[in-house]
Amino acid sequence: MQKIKLKIGDNVKVISGSDKNKTGEIIKIYHQNGKILIKGINFKFKHIKPTKENEIGEIKQIEAPIHHSNVQLISKES
Repeated sequence: MQKIKLKIGDNVKVISGSDKNKTGEIIKIYHQNGKILIKGINFKFKHIKPTKENEIGEIKQIEAPIHHSNVQLISKES
């Protein structure tokens, strides 16, 4: 397990994947699997089935975690 040198609130830039060159702020860090959750990056769709008879199903768009090796810290000077 690698040490993650990023902190909550840091601004990072995605350097690989479908969201390449996008920037965002870290909102959560998962130390056990080396992933981070970035605000506004890596959206996935979650299909929710209705649980009651009168309830309707829906499709929610959620932010999924991304591996910390796919991001680069943005310095505060730039």
